[in-house]
Amino acid sequence: SALTLLKLIKVNDIKNKNVNLIFLLYFIKSQNINYNLQEGNVVITFTTSEIAIFRKTKSVIINVALVFSVLMFTNISIQARGAPESFADLAEKLSPSVVNITTSTTIAGVNDQARPQIPEGSPFEDLFKDFFNNGEGGQGRPRRSSALGSGFVVSADGFIVTNNHVIDKADEIVIEFFDGKELVAQLIGRDPKTDIALLKVEASEPLPFVGFGDSDIARVGDWVMAIGNPLGQGFSVSAGIISARNRTLRSGPYDDFIQTDAAINRGNSGGPLFNMNGEVIGVNTAIISPNGGSIGLGFSMSSRVVGRVVNQLKEFGETRRGWLGVQIQDIDSDMAEALGLNKASGALVSGVPDGPGADAGILSGDVILSFDGVEVKDTRGLVSAVGNADVGKVVRVIIFRDGKTRTIKVTLGRRESAEKVEIVPTAKVPEKIKETEELGMKLMSITSETREQLNLPDDATGVAVLDVNETSDAFEKGIRAGDIIVEAGRAKVTTVNDISRIFEKAINSGRKSILMLVVRGDNSRFVGLSLSQK
Repeated sequence: SALTLLKLIKVNDIKNKNVNLIFLLYFIKSQNINYNLQEGNVVITFTTSEIAIFRKTKSVIINVALVFSVLMFTNISIQARGAPESFADLAEKLSPSVVNITTSTTIAGVNDQARPQIPEGSPFEDLFKDFFNNGEGGQGRPRRSSALGSGFVVSADGFIVTNNHVIDKADEIVIEFFDGKELVAQLIGRDPKTDIALLKVEASEPLPFVGFGDSDIARVGDWVMAIGNPLGQGFSVSAGIISARNRTLRSGPYDDFIQTDAAINRGNSGGPLFNMNGEVIGVNTAIISPNGGSIGLGFSMSSRVVGRVVNQLKEFGETRRGWLGVQIQDIDSDMAEALGLNKASGALVSGVPDGPGADAGILSGDVILSFDGVEVKDTRGLVSAVGNADVGKVVRVIIFRDGKTRTIKVTLGRRESAEKVEIVPTAKVPEKIKETEELGMKLMSITSETREQLNLPDDATGVAVLDVNETSDAFEKGIRAGDIIVEAGRAKVTTVNDISRIFEKAINSGRKSILMLVVRGDNSRFVGLSLSQK
């Protein structure tokens, strides 16, 4: 109410007239200082002692506020780091949803060639024969092999996620729960490309389970916790931070690993990696170690990949990934210059077999810049985007061709179906024999004679590479003897004369590099070679 009455405060004998009104009002009230009205203004006269008390009071209030602010900032900083005082509550809550997995496999007995060599007449000869023989043919007895791993329950009705390599070729899968109960599991489906398998147990009551979190919002430096069965010890907890994201181990086309320094050892495979909210953001899959033990380089397949795989395995018993139907490769600076790109980005189409891409009009040599509204930075990004798309979906693909961009609509096929069909390339038969050397490569036109000489397929066409200088750019870019060049400068080549003419034309036009399509076996790829050695 005092604030509504005060229009102006005149303070005598105080040098600093810009005094905070709140401090002044607090002081007036606490000290019971009298004031009077003069011409509508509130006039207060302080004594020397009152001025000293006022300044001291103001100083104390400011210092208290400063200390409080520092404490609040410190508390906020600690919360932002997310470092818990203990992991005990989280471990106690989550451990019942983690399981130990024991598998057993029947292995065929050893044959005669694999037996230990026992000297004839040895007193142990009969003993070893009885041990290794299993009747006629000298075939050894089959034996049982067991393996250990981890997993976690993802639904109350008994679905369990683990690594495919944990249960691969297993005859029996036994699940041990936190309370010691054991149940036999059935394999629902598996995906070797991501090393994920889905199991199912039939329990008499609902099981404790955990859900997937969003691995895409996890940050380097976040705390994580792993629970599993390292070295058969069972229900062991370790903690650490996320060391890196989006790692690839070149184990499959859909690699998206979270790297962590949380201790992961043999037996942790298939176990969960939790964030501090108790959500699974990764499946512990691999380690890098010179001795087989943890050195702080553990890798968990991200929940972004695993979640979709698990949903498909649960629904269909198999994965159903989109298929664009093109062979692709990354682009380096020489390729970008030869193609007329501003930067080395996108996915270069190196082959177009029969399939959705060919039907839509995508050509070898096109550069895919965007897929279904998502920018394509490299082949890894495109493979992931296509694999995550639904089979039969119509998507817009932006390509770069002949210096211009264009949009193509493609109806996606199913990758799993396409992989069952062997793709055989077709080509025309070239003409005469001739040898030449270009850019450190010894080249020969392909004819019926050279096909037999080089053991090439009957339908092979183009120019064969007979030898490559190890100091050349071609050797550095991976071209080797036995490769076949089918295109140079985006034009088909069938003789060495074609290549020589294309190289000469590119040099005369001021080009710094040339793009060649090279075939090796059933695979083709583009190679950008520098023309500076010409």
